[in-house]
Amino acid sequence: MKRKADVVIIGGGINGCALAYLLAKKGINVVVVEQEYLSSGATGACGAGIRQQWSTKENTELAIKSVKIFEKLSKELGENIEFRQGGYLIAIHDDKDMEQATKNVAMQRSLGLTVDIVPPEKIPDIVPILDAQGMRAIGATFCPTDGHANPFKTTFAYARAAQRHGATIYTHTKATGIILKNRKVSGVQTEKGIITTPTVVNAAGVQSTDVAKMADISLPNVPLRKEIMVTERFEPLFEAMVISFKDGIYFSQQPEGHIVGGIPIPDQQSGYKTLPTVSFVRHMASTLTRYAPRLKHINMLRHWTGFYDVTPDSRPILGEDHTIRGFIHCHGFSGHGFMLSPMVTTLLAEYIAEGKAPLMLTTLHLDRFKGKKIEQETSVVG
Repeated sequence: MKRKADVVIIGGGINGCALAYLLAKKGINVVVVEQEYLSSGATGACGAGIRQQWSTKENTELAIKSVKIFEKLSKELGENIEFRQGGYLIAIHDDKDMEQATKNVAMQRSLGLTVDIVPPEKIPDIVPILDAQGMRAIGATFCPTDGHANPFKTTFAYARAAQRHGATIYTHTKATGIILKNRKVSGVQTEKGIITTPTVVNAAGVQSTDVAKMADISLPNVPLRKEIMVTERFEPLFEAMVISFKDGIYFSQQPEGHIVGGIPIPDQQSGYKTLPTVSFVRHMASTLTRYAPRLKHINMLRHWTGFYDVTPDSRPILGEDHTIRGFIHCHGFSGHGFMLSPMVTTLLAEYIAEGKAPLMLTTLHLDRFKGKKIEQETSVVG
């Protein structure tokens, strides 16, 4: 095992592998340690969506810039990540929703995003299987450049590209401690030995709180179980992702013909609870078929659980810790780490390699929770 590195990244999901690639490309000696296999956490359990429609400026900017990277990523990494832009249709259910959607669209357009509010009668023009009345929708927002990519293929493409540039990736290797000297990082203890390093990146998803504790850092993140299902294949019916912040549902049709989607169960609770539930199946079936009656007779093949790593404002925690030098935060994505990863890791790579600290790393720093008023991200499913 390698005994020395410029940077050690804990976590082999999309953010860990993307950051490893960007750092290795800059000539930095980087090691990734993952306790299971690559994309074994939230990345591999996610719904694969990529959207730019948010209520906060930071998330919107990160998403817009991430999409520009996604558009060229297959060519850059030399592998097809199956990126496609079928858009996102977000349901609006009442006057309060409409007020928030109008505010969101104005902000999003100010940042250059192409997004519109569409009336209920136009919803089936975008997604033909939808029943606006069954959805109880008074309208929707639609952005045609939102889309999807394959989270497994994207993660492994980043990982292989990182290795081509000299990065080292250890799977089935758990980090068990952070070695500190005078409040500075000096190494990472793993099950297979110590790696001496001045910089560690916590990209461990729902395990990020445990990793931070190794360096005497307390995080406000909590794990929130999410359940997701996939149906049998059938003919192509629609391209957009459909979501509702009020009902909590999201679903899309994949290129192979499956419907993939999820919804919070009525008695959803935070915590690390891994078992799928029958209540999810019932709630998903009743809500999905209300939105799209044509799907009443399709079969669900399987369903599984994943976890959001949730912060108090549903925005990520990024940047170097102010109490432990060399400890970099990259977590708390609250279910949106895959779609924001290209730009998040670009910012962190520039900070680690060149010392560039854009305003984004200040506004999304851990310190924002210390007695300050925070801006809540409201455009969250579930």
